[in-house]
Amino acid sequence: MKAWIMLLLALSLPLAASAEEAKEGAAPKVNYITLSPPFVGNYGLDGTTKLKVFKADVALRVTGDEATKLVKANEPLIRNQLVALFTQQSTEAMGSIEGKEKLRQEALKQTQQVMNDETGKPVVEDLLFNNLIIQ
Repeated sequence: MKAWIMLLLALSLPLAASAEEAKEGAAPKVNYITLSPPFVGNYGLDGTTKLKVFKADVALRVTGDEATKLVKANEPLIRNQLVALFTQQSTEAMGSIEGKEKLRQEALKQTQQVMNDETGKPVVEDLLFNNLIIQ
């Protein structure tokens, strides 16, 4: 009976060790942080055209729980920067697919700059428009 117990223990030790290695070697988890509530505001304010309105649902992609905490801690500053960016857009820029992609890239760049200024690293890997409506 002792031999069987010793055999079972001997066989279970490598399994426990490999499970621990899998936890340590696991890739960090990718998280998507939705900035809520959605951004709503005016754009294209040149005084010659009627009022234009946008609504943008934005998500940020980060890797790891620490990055998620850093972004959430700095969300008000990120939102402020993005509101300023969106309201500066022209009607032409918001009306084309290329313009929207350029806006997305500029929003990512400014978000990364905010995080770099606040934490010393860009943290945010990508910025996605879940929804972008213009009128």
